[in-house]
Amino acid sequence: MLMSSEDSVEGAAVKLLGDPLRARIVRLLAREQMCTCHLIDETGARQPTISHHLKILREAGFVAAEPYGRFTYYRLRPERLRELAEAITGLAGQADQAQQTRRPCD
Repeated sequence: MLMSSEDSVEGAAVKLLGDPLRARIVRLLAREQMCTCHLIDETGARQPTISHHLKILREAGFVAAEPYGRFTYYRLRPERLRELAEAITGLAGQADQAQQTRRPCD
């Protein structure tokens, strides 16, 4: 799932880390797969709030859900994280080049 022109680096980064609780969920899922009940225990957030953030992360392609018995476990998709990291690295490369470019004033 390569980043499309509609899926900007900024938009993807906001979806991943734009909320402190969502950023915490991402850090937790980076360590292990968890179900909603684990995320509630770890964060102290309410179930609807956790579900809302998981939905944002799933729709952005950062999280995958997998049924396991009567529970659903969530995991980060490392390939999507790598895509975002590569896009940010590309921005850093452009910024390096921009150090030598100055637009003249009129």
